[in-house]
Amino acid sequence: MPHEPATAPHPTALTVPPPATTAPAAPTDSTPRPAAPTDPAGAAAPAPTGPRNPYLRLLATPGARAFTAGNLLARLPMGMFSVSAVIMIAEAYGSYALAGAVTATGLAATAVVAPWTARLVDRHGQARIAVPATALAVLGSLALVLCVHHDAPAWTLFAAYAATATTPNTGGMSRARWSHLHRGDPAALHTANSFEQAVDELCFMLGPVLAATLCGTLFPEAGTLTGAVLLMTGVLLFAAQRATEPPVAPRTRAASPLHTPGIPALLAAFLATGAVFGALEVVSIAHAGGAILALQAGGSCVAGLLYGALRPAADIRRRLLLCLAGMSALMSLPLIAAATTDSLLALAGCLLLAGAATAPTMVTGMTLVQRLTPRAQLNEGMTLAVTALLGGIAAGSAVGGWTVEHAGTAAGYAAPVCAAALALAVAAAGTRKAV
Repeated sequence: MPHEPATAPHPTALTVPPPATTAPAAPTDSTPRPAAPTDPAGAAAPAPTGPRNPYLRLLATPGARAFTAGNLLARLPMGMFSVSAVIMIAEAYGSYALAGAVTATGLAATAVVAPWTARLVDRHGQARIAVPATALAVLGSLALVLCVHHDAPAWTLFAAYAATATTPNTGGMSRARWSHLHRGDPAALHTANSFEQAVDELCFMLGPVLAATLCGTLFPEAGTLTGAVLLMTGVLLFAAQRATEPPVAPRTRAASPLHTPGIPALLAAFLATGAVFGALEVVSIAHAGGAILALQAGGSCVAGLLYGALRPAADIRRRLLLCLAGMSALMSLPLIAAATTDSLLALAGCLLLAGAATAPTMVTGMTLVQRLTPRAQLNEGMTLAVTALLGGIAAGSAVGGWTVEHAGTAAGYAAPVCAAALALAVAAAGTRKAV
């Protein structure tokens, strides 16, 4: 990959045999040598490479299971906090408008703060920055719980929730570890990015369900409190795995990744892709209720895992354009179903198929970000991509809601189709000379 130093593999990726107690005798001309195994054509057979399943091979990487377990715990709350905050604030203050405004403020604060947190991670290391940044975010969550519980003035809710913006991009840090451990192995990195995208989909499927269940069956603050405990515990476990942590690159005066050729256009494509997700979510909730969205996320999760098991094509730009074209085409299926039939079963099937293109698009886009971003700024580059995605989700939600209100839910499904087409056009025009 560009910008990667030509160094030896990381020590944790090597298997060192134990020292022999006695040195074997050197073979002589009279000592028979065992013949190397050969295939029928007479060529030497390749050495065993471990499990044939690419995901089993991935998780067999020394240290991978430990940091993956911690990262899973840390990422599950990402799908819990906003739902928990809305339920908790609406219950206490009787206003969904206030609850929505508070969570929107938190999203805006994250868009501003997250790239700076990622830059500190690149400069000082994951463990040194992620733990205190997470502790500050957890304190913000706890402050929000106290403010709600004691019926504090509304402005305190905004201040407390804005403090949670220091939450580090745990998914980006995990991808950075895979990129470090498997540098020079595009196939393994492709599988790792697919695995991470599937984890994202799983967490955003299970997180809201867990949050709603806890808040509904226990007490309104239970979702936020549980999320805070899971986040802090997961980051501590993740940061403790120092053997797999990428080394800190030498500090340079390099410009922001925004100045890297191809990155601005790629971020614009992420922005439009986020608009696909935001518009699809709002329109589907208005048309058929939120439960049906699980099918779209489920289709994306399965497609991501299947995509990661395939050998990636060498031309990554062409691969991204094909994924975006597929997403544009498949996003038209819910529009056709909503416009031509009242069958929720047909719409559910179309959403399942529409989700099949989203994970491959995200996997390929993240892989391209990793390839274009200088290694010393990898966390910052991936966090900028996530920030663009979140901004797109917010914009798509607004556009989808406006379309539903003024043109109806069936016509609302045109919004994600247009956003997907825009992502394709931007990527095609802006990444032509970057790869």
